Amino acid sequence: MEIPRIDDVYKLLTGKLETWMESAITILPNIVVALIIAIAFGFIARIVGNIAGTVMRRTFESRQIAGLLTSIVKSLVLIAGIFIALDFVGLKGTVTSLLAGAGIIGLAIGFAFQDMTENFIAGIAMGIRKPFEIGDVIKAEGVFGNVKSINLRNTLVETFYGQLEVIPNKVLFRNILTNYSTLGKRRIEVPVGISYADDIEKAGKVIVEAMKDKEYVIIKDETAVYAESFGDSSINLVLWFWINYPGEHGFMGVRHDAVCTVKTVLEENDILIPFPIRTLDFNSKGSDNLDTMLKDKEEIQ
Repeated sequence: MEIPRIDDVYKLLTGKLETWMESAITILPNIVVALIIAIAFGFIARIVGNIAGTVMRRTFESRQIAGLLTSIVKSLVLIAGIFIALDFVGLKGTVTSLLAGAGIIGLAIGFAFQDMTENFIAGIAMGIRKPFEIGDVIKAEGVFGNVKSINLRNTLVETFYGQLEVIPNKVLFRNILTNYSTLGKRRIEVPVGISYADDIEKAGKVIVEAMKDKEYVIIKDETAVYAESFGDSSINLVLWFWINYPGEHGFMGVRHDAVCTVKTVLEENDILIPFPIRTLDFNSKGSDNLDTMLKDKEEIQ
């Protein structure tokens, strides 16, 4: 094996360096322009980010969602500037490789964190649709309470039992959700039974008149009592009335007062709320006569 001479090695290295220097000098203006483009896009990203942040904070209730989307907008503007700068200096292949790599990495992350990604996307979608806001009273998947916070992955609800429930956003997004704060009112139903001997129309009239005098009852013209069914010992009625909800008067307190009012007004008008009654018929077909049963018992004794 022939060892290369030092002069040949020196000439080869010198030639390579000269070539590189000539190439660098040739693309130096492009490099300067690329740097200017990158810096300019950095300033543009900051300005766009400030504008987007203001819009996002007005649009979304959750500060986390607003902050994340603002960061995404800023990053997209900045990345676009970097790609333009790389392409300007002739690194078009590098830009393509970076885009392909970013796509593959994003796809892998999406599969690896599918559940987290689904909750995240549901959180953003709910932030846009706004099915509820912080402070609203909602009911979903057996959880009933006030919304305390809306995060990227879940929503925190304080139930009326004083417990904090963490609900994944995809659960709220996929399933039926009831928002009691949207319309600001709620109908309360109070069932009551009266004796078969009493007048249904009279009972309904006195109950409605008493309930219309209540401060918490709204839409008084829609306060009504309806006959619902024939019970074992009573005619079953149902009282309907509307209240502001959420409002000054709590649901449980209003319902308690309504039950007390119905009982009082029926008693004042001599309308009976009957106890369950059972009639034992010992003379019916297929049953034993009461006298026969008593005589058999005496003989045994």
